[in-house]
Amino acid sequence: MTLLQVMADGDAADVRLRTRDPARIGRELARRGVLFGRWPTLPGFHAGTSHTQILAHYADRVAELNAGARYRHIDVARLHRDPLDPHWVDKARAARLKFLSEHFHAEDEVRFFVAGRGCFYLHLAPQVVALVCEGGDLVSVPAGTRHWFDMGARPGFVAIRFFEEEDGWIGEFTGETIGERFPALDQLVVA
Repeated sequence: MTLLQVMADGDAADVRLRTRDPARIGRELARRGVLFGRWPTLPGFHAGTSHTQILAHYADRVAELNAGARYRHIDVARLHRDPLDPHWVDKARAARLKFLSEHFHAEDEVRFFVAGRGCFYLHLAPQVVALVCEGGDLVSVPAGTRHWFDMGARPGFVAIRFFEEEDGWIGEFTGETIGERFPALDQLVVA
């Protein structure tokens, strides 16, 4: 289930808010300039559901979100365990480590989670806002927002990504190690 946890940026143990209520999550994020919404999940979704089927199912919602044709590149990102790939564990670890470091983007980072989960940690001084997204969650992290992303020790998610530019996903890393001082995705969801 979706989770929002707000912590002091200098002390992860200083939890100022923890909620799973989607309406409250939406309000709290809106106050901070972050778009959050919920779309219905794809019925009958399974690991073999193709990118084409996913985009076709959400075509009306995608068109509504992109009414101004802002996003010129819309795709589906998928990371899930491949039992036939002997290098999957190493690939998943590398993918996870890449985004655990604080970074920002020149454009909004817009994601709709079709399935699975991941956590955006938004460094909105003097707080860190951790948003655990799951299937049905839509989030838009504003351009320039320092953040990091954790896909968990066993990554598994499918997300529709929206970009203005083809290289819009490339992050500018700050060199800060703040992410190391905050609970990982797996720790957040069991707390």
